Amino acid sequence: MRALLDYKGEVFGYLRGTTLYTLNDEETGKLTAEYVVDLAGNPVWRVYGDGVYSLDGFLPIGYFGPEMPPEYEI
Repeated sequence: MRALLDYKGEVFGYLRGTTLYTLNDEETGKLTAEYVVDLAGNPVWRVYGDGVYSLDGFLPIGYFGPEMPPEYEI
């Protein structure tokens, strides 16, 4: 599991495998090689490394934190 943090460092979601969830454990999207897509498969954000950006690549949304140890799993 990896936290999804905003540009201020506050967690607003998490990634388990390639599935993205809200903090209320609701599935909200998927991580592909270059994008975060919504449940319908539409690109929402662009991904560069661990960074998450707007589709035009200019506005930082946040970043994925490191893989968390299993004892911290929700």
